[in-house]
Amino acid sequence: MSDSKSALSLDDFKDAIMAKGQYYHIYHPFHVMMYEGKATQQQLQAWVANRYYYQINIPLKDAAIMANCPDQQVRQSWIQRMIDQDGEYPDGGGREAWLRLAEAVGLTREQVISEELVLPGVRFAVDAYVNFARRTTWREAASSSLTELFAPQIHQSRLDSWPKHYPWISEQGYDYFRSRLSQARRDVEHGLTITLDSFTTYESQQRMLEILQFKLDILWSILDALTLAYVHQQPPYHSVTDQAVWHKGLFK
Repeated sequence: MSDSKSALSLDDFKDAIMAKGQYYHIYHPFHVMMYEGKATQQQLQAWVANRYYYQINIPLKDAAIMANCPDQQVRQSWIQRMIDQDGEYPDGGGREAWLRLAEAVGLTREQVISEELVLPGVRFAVDAYVNFARRTTWREAASSSLTELFAPQIHQSRLDSWPKHYPWISEQGYDYFRSRLSQARRDVEHGLTITLDSFTTYESQQRMLEILQFKLDILWSILDALTLAYVHQQPPYHSVTDQAVWHKGLFK
């Protein structure tokens, strides 16, 4: 007689996935601070500049999923995510929209593109996500994207609160959040179908939930790094220098 537990039903599995939303970074104190209008301009700039590193790595993560996926139909659907972020000439897609946000909060495009403001903790977290997508199966990597289930809420919260609390941010800065309201919902439908169809044993379902937690950990860790540096004023090496001496290179 097998000791294996029975697989969760589709409804129970979906409920377990949705329950992970309680750990989404919308509840991180740094995000709450931004939502409540308590962030300084420097803190908003730091978030935008560091989050840019995450944004430009999303297409690399998606390319890794496609490279590992033998299913043509899945690849044909998944490639839209890369187009959303990178755009199609001459449209710069999500990357260009994020740079407009950077300019709206007072940064220069060159400053953000240089990655000079990216904290090592942020870089490590994002690189871990890309490396995971490269090394694991395409189905597992695809399921890690399901934090998008909770994304429309976080984008809407910014659209609702930021114009009220930060009137100095120009309207064009919000283009990225607006576009992701519909894109994220479309991506979720596709990703959730793959996940529910792919993980059909109790053990594989539990692994998928752990993978989703890993992705949540990455998003939370990004804000932890920003909190230490820009709320507690303890950036890396603060005890030995006031210079940003951490590495700026790309190591993957």
